[in-house]
Amino acid sequence: MAHPVVHWEVAGPDREVLRNFYEDLFGWKSETVDENYALLQPGEGPGGGIMRTRPGMPPYVTVYVRVEDLERALKRVRELGGELRVPPAKIGNGMEFALFADPSGNMVGLLTTAVT
Repeated sequence: MAHPVVHWEVAGPDREVLRNFYEDLFGWKSETVDENYALLQPGEGPGGGIMRTRPGMPPYVTVYVRVEDLERALKRVRELGGELRVPPAKIGNGMEFALFADPSGNMVGLLTTAVT
C-alpha cells in the first residue's frame, strides 16, 4: 500500500476514562507517554493514541496516513479543496506530522519519518 494508515488517535477531555474504556473493551495494552497522552497497541495493525483535549476543544477521532513528502502532500491537499489545520511539526523519533481538514471538514493526519 502506497500510503497506509500508520497511527490513529481518540481524544477527549478525560484521557483516563478513554484509556480504560478501550483497554477494557478490546483488551488493548497501553503505555503512558505523559499526563495528556497514552499509546495503545491493539496487537494487530497500527497502534494508536489516547489524548486529553485542551479546554474548549471537542472530542475527535482521526487517522494518520504515512507520506514520503509532507510539504508535497499538503500542497496536494490544498489543490483538492482541503485545508491545513495544524502545520507541520516535529515529534519524537525523527517524525513530522500535520493535520488537515478534507472538503467535508473531517480531520486527517499526515505522518512522515523523512525529517532532515
